[in-house]
Amino acid sequence: MAKSKKKAETIFLVCEETGQYNYTLRKKPGGEKLRLKKYNPSLRKHTWHTEKKK
Repeated sequence: MAKSKKKAETIFLVCEETGQYNYTLRKKPGGEKLRLKKYNPSLRKHTWHTEKKK
């Protein structure tokens, strides 16, 4: 039996404070949503970013 291949999809990391799309990632579908602390260039500090599909 052949396994079904899940293709990676493009997701965006959106800043929780400003709502800006600052980063893009390729991730396999499934699992929990990402929530990372990343640098926001407009605020010039690290803020929480969450995963969002466009």
